[in-house]
Amino acid sequence: MFGTFERLVAFRYLAARKGERFVSFNAWFSLIGIALGVATLIIVMSVMNGFRQELLGRILGLNGHLGAYAAEGGPMRDFDAVAARIRAVPGIVEATPIIEGQVLITSEAGGATGGLARGIRPEDLRARDIIARNIVRGSLSEFEAEDTIVIGAGLANKLRVGVGDRVTLVSPQGRATVVGTLPRLRAFRIVALFSVGMNEYDSTFAFLPLAAAQAYLQMPEAATQVEVFVQDPTRVRAATREIWRALADRPVRILDWQESNNSFFAAVQVERNVMFLILTLIILVAAFNIVTTQTMLVKDKRRDIAILRTVGARRGAVLRVFLMCGAAIGVLGTAAGLLLGLVFCAYIEEIRQFLQWLTSTQLFPAEVYFLAQLPAVVDSSEVTQVAAMSFALSLLAAMYPAWRAARLDPVEALRNE
Repeated sequence: MFGTFERLVAFRYLAARKGERFVSFNAWFSLIGIALGVATLIIVMSVMNGFRQELLGRILGLNGHLGAYAAEGGPMRDFDAVAARIRAVPGIVEATPIIEGQVLITSEAGGATGGLARGIRPEDLRARDIIARNIVRGSLSEFEAEDTIVIGAGLANKLRVGVGDRVTLVSPQGRATVVGTLPRLRAFRIVALFSVGMNEYDSTFAFLPLAAAQAYLQMPEAATQVEVFVQDPTRVRAATREIWRALADRPVRILDWQESNNSFFAAVQVERNVMFLILTLIILVAAFNIVTTQTMLVKDKRRDIAILRTVGARRGAVLRVFLMCGAAIGVLGTAAGLLLGLVFCAYIEEIRQFLQWLTSTQLFPAEVYFLAQLPAVVDSSEVTQVAAMSFALSLLAAMYPAWRAARLDPVEALRNE
């Protein structure tokens, strides 16, 4: 597309010479603007991807991909039979009966906080990888007796307790007595602490043996749901239909993760799209700066253009010279932005820790952003899209000044010099 003559002239025009420093500075500012725009867009999109992936992995790791509930909305009495039928459905990895309820958790150290008590069979909890692989204190092997409990590390910090200490669960559904309704209290011994890296779970969840939870929550021989894990969480709707067929004679209500977390992930997607649009404007502004730079370059090179046209250069050659000038700024800026963005994403957690140390402030606190670390997942297709968009905008920005240069009348240009 571009010949040797056009390349030589274009690179000569981009090189700063005496009296042309201002045009060169503008070209550098355009290049830096494009680089920063591309880098920022890649970093933000990668962080949003990592944020969504981490949340999805933790939500779907600690909670089931779907839950089967009693159709009437009460406790499920035949939960073992329902779980056995669900396990027989192709594509089902696990079906676990659980019972759960909101409680107030207190400790002898004076801590008190709300939490979610979840009853589960000890063997099922040990088979739950996200818990079993993230035990930071104690051991799940002791999670057997009816007075044992496993809680999150964040919850333990709130209560100021550790392994071996006791916590008291207070249920809002009290028992009726002659003097009125009294809350139900029961003490449990902590045998293990877990940390899955998601603050909402680490600071809220408490696991009890299923039998102990049934007795404490006054649901004997019952469960609140059967928690189901499937092979492919993205095809959970197909699994739901198969479960309905398997339980045709036993009406159940099924709620999958997409329905229960729809508003949350929809908000994340909307925020991601808005950020993409806003940050694209940075590249657009830098591209407009190319228009200014190229227009000034054409004005400064009017005499040179006239001489080129006089010695036989065609309008197409002049057009390609100035297109190459704009393309060079776009390519170099895009390449620098890609490099900066990818390096930043590769070391984003180290950079965050350094900035925290430098400023003595906590950046992206886990209480607000749910995650203990700042994730970044680079999507190659998005990076390609950003690079293509940046180069295309740079080329389009150079079109008008290049067209003006090609349309320049050499006679008029020499006469006005």
